[in-house]
Amino acid sequence: MLAAVVVAIGWAAQHGGRGAGTAGSPTAASSGTATGSASGSATARPSAGAAGDPAPTVSADPYDPARFAAQVVSSARRAGVGPQMLMAILYNESYKPHDPALERAWQRLKPDAAFGIANMHKATFDDTKKGRDFAGRDWQQLPDDPALAIEAAAWYLHDLAAQLPAHRSNGYTEDELLALGYNTGASNMRAFARGVKLGSMAQTYLDHLHQNWATAAVAVKGH
Repeated sequence: MLAAVVVAIGWAAQHGGRGAGTAGSPTAASSGTATGSASGSATARPSAGAAGDPAPTVSADPYDPARFAAQVVSSARRAGVGPQMLMAILYNESYKPHDPALERAWQRLKPDAAFGIANMHKATFDDTKKGRDFAGRDWQQLPDDPALAIEAAAWYLHDLAAQLPAHRSNGYTEDELLALGYNTGASNMRAFARGVKLGSMAQTYLDHLHQNWATAAVAVKGH
């Protein structure tokens, strides 16, 4: 147990991911000056890479989300969201090792920590599961059940999409806004859609989406 706690502290000190549905105030989430992409342009899109770029590869790392490609495609289709988008979110959320014992050790140190391979917080999971096939499942099951975590993430993206404003005052794509919503919560997502600038954490998450976009496409191809 002590070893798991030490490892948990180690990766937590190195990474700043917030997990699904961590809502903060728009001001706190948008205190930076970046405007939407790795290059600083609000019009940038998740990209499959320019011609001549090296082909993205899927890692053999046992924590690589690509091993869940079949579940990602199936859950994404049921929820009406893009499989590439859902897989890219899993890559964004793979900043920590998703080992059940490690997650629970960290949760004892930080009770509001997120659970599962999609890093979902309890309140988000409990809200998302209402009326769904997994309504009878418990948030505590997420670390041990990747399929449940993927299904919940897919439906949370579905619910976020339903909250996007019809008219947006910036150049973000729907996928970019959904990623921002997944990371910072629906209220911040709507604020970003209205033109509120991104803070450093939101910008980093969006940068990672761009970096993971092509790899996510490779991971779900053929499933």
